[in-house]
Amino acid sequence: MFGRNKQNIGGLEAKRRRRTWIVVSSVLVLVLVAAGVTVAVLKPWTEEFRHGGLTIAAPPVPAKPIPQVAPAPATAPAATNSGLSAALAAAVANPDLGAFAASVSDGDTGKVLWTSDADKGMIPSSTAKILTTAAGLLALPADHRVTTKVVAGANPGEIVLVGGGDPTITAEADGKGYYPDAPKLADLVAQVKKTGQRVDSILVDTSAYSGTNFAPGWDNADIAGGSIAPLDPVMIDGGRLDPLVEYSPRTPTPALDAGRKFATGLGVDPAKVKLGNATAGAQQLAAVQSAPLRERMLQAMVHSDNVLAEAIGREIAAAGGQDASFAGAATATATVLQAAGFDLTGLKMVDSSGLSTDDHIPPRLLNRVLTVAAVPGNGADQGNSGAAQGNSGIDTAASTTGSPLAPLLDYLPVAGGTGSLATRYVDRDRDGAGWVRAKTGTLSVSSALVGYVLDRDGRVLTFALMSNDRPPEVSRPALDDVAAALRNCGCS
Repeated sequence: MFGRNKQNIGGLEAKRRRRTWIVVSSVLVLVLVAAGVTVAVLKPWTEEFRHGGLTIAAPPVPAKPIPQVAPAPATAPAATNSGLSAALAAAVANPDLGAFAASVSDGDTGKVLWTSDADKGMIPSSTAKILTTAAGLLALPADHRVTTKVVAGANPGEIVLVGGGDPTITAEADGKGYYPDAPKLADLVAQVKKTGQRVDSILVDTSAYSGTNFAPGWDNADIAGGSIAPLDPVMIDGGRLDPLVEYSPRTPTPALDAGRKFATGLGVDPAKVKLGNATAGAQQLAAVQSAPLRERMLQAMVHSDNVLAEAIGREIAAAGGQDASFAGAATATATVLQAAGFDLTGLKMVDSSGLSTDDHIPPRLLNRVLTVAAVPGNGADQGNSGAAQGNSGIDTAASTTGSPLAPLLDYLPVAGGTGSLATRYVDRDRDGAGWVRAKTGTLSVSSALVGYVLDRDGRVLTFALMSNDRPPEVSRPALDDVAAALRNCGCS
């Protein structure tokens, strides 16, 4: 009886709920009718019902990509000296430039159009990498690679990790470290294990490089600051403590750290790693090779990688029969450039990256390197200089100039787009975004910008703009103003 009453009560509650819903539904219908709203009835078998009432649009018509980057027009009028002087007057008068020196040339003829103390040796900061890259293009094949190997040691259970000058090896588990297409430490580990060699201890051979591993004019604070590591011929991800961060703090002992990571992979106590030399004719157990030189030069230029630039300098030294040292690399680079006909008056280099405050380069020389890269040669170019016309600024048409230095043009960062110029020309001087392509240089006492730009008449201008004695937060915007003025110049 009690159970039936409970069921009856439940039935009454259900009926009340149904009545309430009927009443509410009726009110809703009345409101909608009163408001003049048309209610669509969706049927379960319609597409609209299955997609919540949304209409399915027809697929778009296939679009064919059409390249919009073309060579600069051959008919573009040349800038004049007077036109450039007028266009640059306000920008170069900015006191934020400090000690300023510059050179601007026509990218089609190579004619120098405007200068300011162009023969003065200036602290170049990272624009020095232009000379290193130019020498690399002239002295080495584009597919040149560096080998890191492992050989048997002189004692039982001992092996030797022999550095060949590659700072790009990665120890990341997935093989994807800081540098693209870098060799993997895991491959060395696998090759050694495959030999069945017993390994109790590891030597790290750094004899491929000679002399000090820290250049004159470098600051030890830059190791923790992430700009440099002591230059050893074997390194993991450029000595970065965080392999995937560009300006990660670096290790002060990159070769030993590489050996310790290698030991860990082999299951050897890292404490059993020390520096030492391989014996002549030792049996090779494993080897890996770097990415081609062309890829490493691109990385060094776009991201202004000091360690990579210094390693490339050592490759140039070895090719020229010089010691693989700071002095040897500087000498070899100068020898190659002089043989190519460049006037090196005023040049003083103690490293290959431009990190040293003891370096001095006149803007005349840097601009001339860019001009030789840009000027059409051997009838290969059908445009103005092969530099891109269009706002992308990333065309590879530069390689049509016929010059062996032409690839240098494609190694330059794009204003507001890539590498060390990605964050510049974004909030100010936006007229230069996508048009200015230049190597940056930044030290506490120096800023520089060396590259090329298409002016408003469609003519390519090469330039070297160098500022000393001002902090970069002051001088860099002033340099960007000058480059933007070149872009906005209708100077014919």
